Amino acid sequence: MPAFLRPILIACLLFGAPAVGAATVYKYRDANGVIHLTDKPVKGARKIVFPDRMEEHLEKAVRVERRRLGRGEALWIVNDLYAPVEVELRVDHAGNVAHAPAGPVRQLLPPRSRTSMFSLQPANAASPMRYQTRLSVALGDPRATPVGDTFPLPWRGGPFSVSQGANGGYSHFTPKSRYAIDIAMPVGTPIIASRAGVVVKTENRQSGRGRDPSGNFVRVLHADGTMAVYLHLSQGSVRVKEGQRVAQGALLGLSGNTGNSTGPHLHFVVQRNTGMGLVSIPFRFAEPVQGLPAVATRRR
Repeated sequence: MPAFLRPILIACLLFGAPAVGAATVYKYRDANGVIHLTDKPVKGARKIVFPDRMEEHLEKAVRVERRRLGRGEALWIVNDLYAPVEVELRVDHAGNVAHAPAGPVRQLLPPRSRTSMFSLQPANAASPMRYQTRLSVALGDPRATPVGDTFPLPWRGGPFSVSQGANGGYSHFTPKSRYAIDIAMPVGTPIIASRAGVVVKTENRQSGRGRDPSGNFVRVLHADGTMAVYLHLSQGSVRVKEGQRVAQGALLGLSGNTGNSTGPHLHFVVQRNTGMGLVSIPFRFAEPVQGLPAVATRRR
């Protein structure tokens, strides 16, 4: 086995793909001394919780803007992203507010937009309003329909091997990562756009484990509303900018070993918004890719 493949086996067992919420695995040793990992509770097993590991911080790019409206305020949402977003805006702890929405108000916002949500007025005009807002954001348009499930290989060179596939029993088991694929490859391998689209988000400054489990990455929005994400890229290697249109095969960056990764590899996932939440969706590569031993790809 090539040297660069060895650590990735450990990486795939310990660290994972982006996830929504958290997932739980139970680790135990049987009577023969063999270590097992399972999603079923076992007496004496050690409980391991995998939290959400794809932390795309959108609070600066998608945010609430308050504008004075008479004695009250109008609430707008600013979307600075180069992609549509679905939002839910809720008013909490309201005091002296007349007719505040009883629940969250949901709306789909176009890319690079400012959208009026609703307005609030004081119940007693002589006193100030008191309230807090809570904003939930999901990237993408839930009305979009994916077209085709085949994707050209997102790298140049090789051949390389799959180190953890869809429904991998150690990290690819939550909604945002269920159908992700990890490809073991040397640091510096050219990573290219599998499909044409618009670059929505990038991270290019992390070194080593960094502050974000995803490491350096590129997210590309396709014409059918799906998004491909290329993770764990090398620091400073990203060649594209947010808002840039890229053709299929365009160089995005170089593979690396950043974020929650203990071995060099590319984490590739295709996602779509199914209604206030991103989920990974099944896909297949246009060319066959060899797999590594079953320990790295076994299903639960």
